[in-house]
Amino acid sequence: MGPRVSLPAGKGRSLVRAFMAFTVAAVLTLSGACGGSGGSGGSGDGEDNPTVGLLLPGGGASRFGQFDRPLIEQKLKELCPDCPVTVAATPDPAVQRQQLESMITRGVDVLIVAAVDPELLRPSVEAAHRADIPVVAYDRLAQGPISGYVTFDGAQVGRLQGDGLLKGMGAKADGGQIVMMNGATTDPNAAWFKRGALSVLRGKVKVGKSYDVVGWRPENAFVDMRSAIAALGGDAIHGVLAANDSLAGAVISALRAAEVRPLPPITGQDADLVAVRRIVRGDQYMTVYKPFKPAADAAVEMAVAVGRGDSVGSIATGTVSNTTTKDIPAVLLPAVSVTVGTIKETLVKDGMYTIAQICPPSLRAACAEAGLI
Repeated sequence: MGPRVSLPAGKGRSLVRAFMAFTVAAVLTLSGACGGSGGSGGSGDGEDNPTVGLLLPGGGASRFGQFDRPLIEQKLKELCPDCPVTVAATPDPAVQRQQLESMITRGVDVLIVAAVDPELLRPSVEAAHRADIPVVAYDRLAQGPISGYVTFDGAQVGRLQGDGLLKGMGAKADGGQIVMMNGATTDPNAAWFKRGALSVLRGKVKVGKSYDVVGWRPENAFVDMRSAIAALGGDAIHGVLAANDSLAGAVISALRAAEVRPLPPITGQDADLVAVRRIVRGDQYMTVYKPFKPAADAAVEMAVAVGRGDSVGSIATGTVSNTTTKDIPAVLLPAVSVTVGTIKETLVKDGMYTIAQICPPSLRAACAEAGLI
């Protein structure tokens, strides 16, 4: 079943967009935090080469800066070499909202948005819709009238984490006690991951403490984990379901600060290099690897299609709904569990990291034991 919100028809956009851009510019204070790549917003030469605005929740050393952005830009060059792209990245939800509004005034034709705070960004997504600028949500389900969504199956991610944790707990998986370190309540994916994990864990282990980490921030996870240790006792924590690798790192720091030995099995997500090294070292049990290239490719394919006024029916593999829009065309991709024994056949094989990156001199002995070198 197709989306109830009609996709842009392509024709007759320019007058609507020009009027809306003028209106938004007149009433909003706009951010100048947009960096261009391959051209500047509004410089496209018509429907065949739509101008693409890309908004990410992080840049630089973050996953989005290291992997998603270059892959999206690369695919865009392949699919539409003359499509200009304007990029903005920030972990601050208020700044991202300003960036999106700025892109509306710049006259982009389509937006790819990985929202920092989907609910806070909703008014800006609605403003883009009024300006006839379609929005493709990336990685996180944006709120408001979006035209497409690309992400990984969050329920599967949670199930992989739950299964991995039970395997890592061994005999203690039968009635043992765990701590759940979930993501922020402002991120719909966090609840998705949690439901998937609980579908595996419920009835098998006791959840001693469960936290929804504010802002996905490691410093908040560290405080939460210290509270869990104080309440339950370090020796009574047999496993930790950490929703991503940053939270896993904070959990490990808190356990070490409390001198908990040995560390219980700890899950993660995103296959950050530092987390992969922790897995080799034995500090973290597993992570969830989400191959970013298929996601980036699908997002660009959707964006170029709706930017040209075409349907995304042949691209979507299913539909999802947010609080405002039903049956949004979606691409839900599978993720992969990674433990120390599968690093080579997953991350190294896919070219995400080299053995040299994973195995610095301080880890050579551990890498040899893991069969990596």
